[in-house]
Amino acid sequence: MTILCLPTDRQAPGVVAAVGTDATVVDGLPAAHRALADRPEETLLVIGSTVDLGEALAFAARQRRDRPWLGVVLIRDRLDVGTLTEALRAGVREVVRSGDPDGLTEACHRSRELSTLVPLPQPGSGPGRGGRTATVFSSKGGCGKTTLATNLAVALQQAGRRVCLVDLDLAFGDVAISLQLAPERTVVDAVGMADRMDPTGVASLLTSWRPGLDCLLAPVAPGDADKVPAAVVGELLRVLRGMYDHVVIDTPAQFSEHVLVALDASDQHILLTTPDVPALKSIRLTLDMLDLLSYEREGRAVVLNRAGSKVGLTLEDVERVVRSPVDARVPSSRDVPASTNRGVPIVAGQPKHAVSAAVRRFATHHVLPDPAASLARSGDVTAAARMVAS
Repeated sequence: MTILCLPTDRQAPGVVAAVGTDATVVDGLPAAHRALADRPEETLLVIGSTVDLGEALAFAARQRRDRPWLGVVLIRDRLDVGTLTEALRAGVREVVRSGDPDGLTEACHRSRELSTLVPLPQPGSGPGRGGRTATVFSSKGGCGKTTLATNLAVALQQAGRRVCLVDLDLAFGDVAISLQLAPERTVVDAVGMADRMDPTGVASLLTSWRPGLDCLLAPVAPGDADKVPAAVVGELLRVLRGMYDHVVIDTPAQFSEHVLVALDASDQHILLTTPDVPALKSIRLTLDMLDLLSYEREGRAVVLNRAGSKVGLTLEDVERVVRSPVDARVPSSRDVPASTNRGVPIVAGQPKHAVSAAVRRFATHHVLPDPAASLARSGDVTAAARMVAS
């Protein structure tokens, strides 16, 4: 249903027809407040043009804070840049000119779609409620980070979880092309929301792959990666954690400031390697670096990709070089790059494949359960990490 705030009945017939006959009409903002209190899961409020602009924006700003799943659509007799700017800052999703029923219908439809991306309040949920975040990392390129991250996200989605896949390889991210998605909004569009992000704003940046799996894509224009401060990434991840059951982060092959922020925000570090000496040396150094930065070991999982390749190294050789047990092995298969070329992760396209089974098994035993320990950091670690990164 929808709540229509129309203090006079001058607009009522046309607005109700544009929004839908199941709308509830109230005669002012106090009545709208009471209606929202009676229906806390309401997702759409339309405010008519006769409501004072200042009062309407103040009301919208309060709803943005208290009910991030509620979309506010504002009707105005005149549209100008100033009004649109103030409305955006107040959290209004759409502003429509009076007398434009088709525009109002489309605006309401877009707002409802955004509301589906913002979780409704759950009975007994508290302020600490949130999903789990996992960062997939390797300091050596070519190990298959994007392939593992995308397939892991699909496996979690198939397990009935709401998942967001974040492409944090800001300069050369491949999540969009791997899933054949057309990026309309990307991480760089979050820069303008700095210090005031909320689920509604972040939801507008997401690209849906399939129901239950959304993606926050890397920038596509040259130079855009340099426009994204690490603080914006941290703010994004905090909001996404409250919106999804799982956030899976794909990363570049370096300990950049953005990667350190992701590691800080994660419950789990999924460290990827392959059975070759350079990759094994890289993961050994990565493990040493994580120890140096005081990350808890309980939150780590070492994954051996392309396991079973006949390259002269056994699993025992790998674990001896790495000085850490291997938590999961994903077999080597030519079907994996073929599935990437088709734009369908192998877990989705070939669910019975050995690679799919390995990824689902890893998700079941290492990602879906609650972590035994959090990755709480000491207060001076972030500063030390930035020194190491520089």
